[in-house]
Amino acid sequence: MGQTIIEKIVSRNVGHDVHPGDIVTVHVDRVMIHDIFIPFVAEKFEEMGFQKLWDPDKVVLIYDHLVPASQVDDTRHFRIGNAFAEKYGMKNIHRSDGICHQLMTEALYVKPGDIVFGTDSHTTTYGCVGAFSSGIGYTEMASILGTGTMWIKVPETIKVEIEGTLPKGVASKDIILKLIGDLRADGATYQALEFCGSTVEQMSIASRMTMANMAIEAGAKCALFTPDEKTAEYCQIELTDKERSLTGDADARYIRTIRYQAEDFVPVLACPSQVDNIHPVSELSGTPIDQVFIGSCTNGRLEDLHTAASILKGKKVAPFVKLIVTPASRKIYEQALADGTMSILAEAGAIITHPGCGLCCGRTGGILTDGERVIATNNRNFLGRMGTSKVEIFLASPATAAASAVAGKIALPEL
Repeated sequence: MGQTIIEKIVSRNVGHDVHPGDIVTVHVDRVMIHDIFIPFVAEKFEEMGFQKLWDPDKVVLIYDHLVPASQVDDTRHFRIGNAFAEKYGMKNIHRSDGICHQLMTEALYVKPGDIVFGTDSHTTTYGCVGAFSSGIGYTEMASILGTGTMWIKVPETIKVEIEGTLPKGVASKDIILKLIGDLRADGATYQALEFCGSTVEQMSIASRMTMANMAIEAGAKCALFTPDEKTAEYCQIELTDKERSLTGDADARYIRTIRYQAEDFVPVLACPSQVDNIHPVSELSGTPIDQVFIGSCTNGRLEDLHTAASILKGKKVAPFVKLIVTPASRKIYEQALADGTMSILAEAGAIITHPGCGLCCGRTGGILTDGERVIATNNRNFLGRMGTSKVEIFLASPATAAASAVAGKIALPEL
């Protein structure tokens, strides 16, 4: 019997074949702790009696959600994180360099076939390069820091096959939103999503990141893409035969196969206040908006900023509408400055912020109030996510968001 990608990764890690439902202990290749959780991880680690990290070089600490501090207590997280890192010899620390999920692949911490855990649910993002990555709580993270191991149940796999060429104005964000709408928010609970097909092969790593990032919104344990030459270039490696073989076998057993034709996709929105409440943009066109947000670990990459700039070039953000742009990392910010993208966005009237998670997690940089409506490129639109519980949040692609910023209302990107 053949294997799915997740079965191959776990089998190679533990040294024997595994099957869905097996409970095994894996050796962890890398972990990520973000600033919100570091006080709790540190407390649990010492409560468990550990006196050293299993491997300080495999631990990454990233300050991204709470920078710059917007509440007095935020600085406590920095102090505890700094003290913990110094005490246990951690060197991989990023202070305001960007959003954790962008940095973990951008800074080359993750490679194909790795097993990675992080203290944020969107850790599924690293599946874009063929890694098994998933979010965990602070107790599990403390245990890994001391032992280097983690128990898992091998997930079943849903195969998502997409063939063809996407229509103009349709992006990977529209694909993953459509899939979440079809699966529903719990349709892939503790299952792996395995993406394949000619459409997927044509995608950039950035586009794959968007899809892997949002897999958790359907409840998925992880999302996986087969490593290819784009992966090798992005990760700055030469793929080994084992890494190239991280593809689902023809005779692998899938719990379900979902097939799409790329030409059938249209721009869509996740409407208030659930990520699986999906509707075509055309159904909502003309709905007035107060704010547009382009950024986050879902869609704050250079190609996203390029898409927005191509629509905004020579135009202005509509009166009384705020457009906030947040690059996913300092590197992306610098690249967008160097190639003129930031100038286009600024001239159009965008408010450009430092790289970080502020607005997406509802802390800084543009939270909204009762009765306001925002169209955003991030990954969640739950009540109270970006302000009060009476804010309406629509999730969309960068193209739809940029077109809406110009129109001052929900609008289709120019096709």
